This record gives sequence, C-alpha cells and structure tokens, in this order.
Amino acid sequence: MPPLNLRNQQPGTPLNADHAWRTTAAHAAGTVLFFDFDGTLAPVDDDPTAVQPAPKVLDAIEALAPVVRRVAIVSARPVEFLRDHLGGLHGVDLYGLYGLEHSHSGGATVTEPAALPWVPTMAELADLARAELPAGTLVEFKRLSVALHWRTAPQLGATVETWGRAQAERLGLRVQAGRMVLELKPPVDRDKGMVIDEVIRDADAAWYFGDDVSDIKAFAALRARAAADPRFFGVCVAVANPETGQEVADAADLTIDSPAALGDFLTTALAHLR
Repeated sequence: MPPLNLRNQQPGTPLNADHAWRTTAAHAAGTVLFFDFDGTLAPVDDDPTAVQPAPKVLDAIEALAPVVRRVAIVSARPVEFLRDHLGGLHGVDLYGLYGLEHSHSGGATVTEPAALPWVPTMAELADLARAELPAGTLVEFKRLSVALHWRTAPQLGATVETWGRAQAERLGLRVQAGRMVLELKPPVDRDKGMVIDEVIRDADAAWYFGDDVSDIKAFAALRARAAADPRFFGVCVAVANPETGQEVADAADLTIDSPAALGDFLTTALAHLR
C-alpha cells in the first residue's frame, strides 16, 4: 500500500490515523519509526542548548521500542547531544548531524570517515562567525557543522544567510536551511533521506515524524520505497509550526499540532500496535 496522502489526494477508501496504525500493527515486527528531534520531539527554543523533549514523548517512545522493529532519532544534532537529552532511552538508534554520526542501541558513536578531515575547518568557521556576524546571531559549533541562528534577532536573517552562503562557497561546504537557521556542513553525501533509504530497505513499514525542510528528504525516501514495493506501508507526519510548517505539511500525509501533541498521538498508537 502506498503512503497515505490525506492532504493532497483522496485515498481509495477513507483513511485516518487510527486506520494507519491498525495497518501498521499487522507489520509491527517489520516497522521502523523515525523521529526528528528539534520541533518534533522537543519544542524549538530561543536557546538551542536549552531544549527538552515534550511531556509524554520519551515514555511513549520507550514503550514503542520493543513493539516495533526499530526506533530511530534522525537529527541535525550531534549524537552526544541526543544521548544527553533522551534520558537514557533503551533500544533506540541515534543518527546525528544528518547521518554523519550514528549510534545503534546505545553503542559507541561512529563518525562518517569522509567528514573527519573537516573538523578543523568547522572550528575555524565558528570562530570567524563569532567575530564577523552581528550581535544577536547565535553560532552553534557541532564539530562537523556550524549552525547560524537568528531566532532572537529575526531582522538579521538576510545578513546571516548572505554571510553563510558566501562562506560555504569559499570553503566548498554545503548549506542546509532551516527554521531561522542556516547550517554549513562538509561536502559529504549524507542526509536524512539517505539514512532512511538505507534503514528501510528490508522493512515492511515505516513512519517518519518531522517539522523542517530537511525532513522532506526523509518523506521522499518513504515514498520512493513505496513506489518500488507496493507491499511497503509508509506514513509521513508533519509537526505544525509557524515557519516551515506549511511546506512540510504539504509534503506529508498527516499533520500533528505540536511536539506536545505528539506524546498523546504516540500513546494512542501504542494501543493499536500492542
């Protein structure tokens, strides 16, 4: 069965979230649940270091992990950040920095070898950004990437974007736009869509929950798998937000109002999957 698309097309028979979970339940042992972190599991904060998962979310994920084949967090955050903020979740895979890092079920963090030579460049770029960008810009150094935030100073958006894109061109870096943030990354072929594509190759079903434009690549990976294998069941879920929410929702099958609502949504799902 192809992915639902309740927003953009009329399915052949009436479908809703409960129907989707019941369909997933028939394939629970072969199902993978993917979650973005910021804006999905946790509300976005002015200070990116201060975010915390929404209530009920972690308990729901921990309860779901033994019921399905795999649960994976796929984030722009480093793996160590995810590990620190997920309260010691067991049986959950972590993909950090868009897949440049990963840790399976609490194991050691593995870094994409092609990205390692770029660590000094990223450190120098972070120092340069702090020196040259105007006050109000938050520079987040992630070892293998640098994120330039202007959430607390929206008027700086154009200035920060222009500076960041110029530096990316100068250094041969890649750019990932997001919710009031521009991230500069090594020129290594790794993104959320590639992570999802690899993990679901032998899966029977998968759900992806995301809120930002980088998550659209993950949606595309689910749709590509469904197009290649009609037996695969994939569902793309957008978490609403005032910045990229409409663009992401237009690419999704279902929309959830907020990270806080996600906890209740997953708790309800657990009843179907059990």
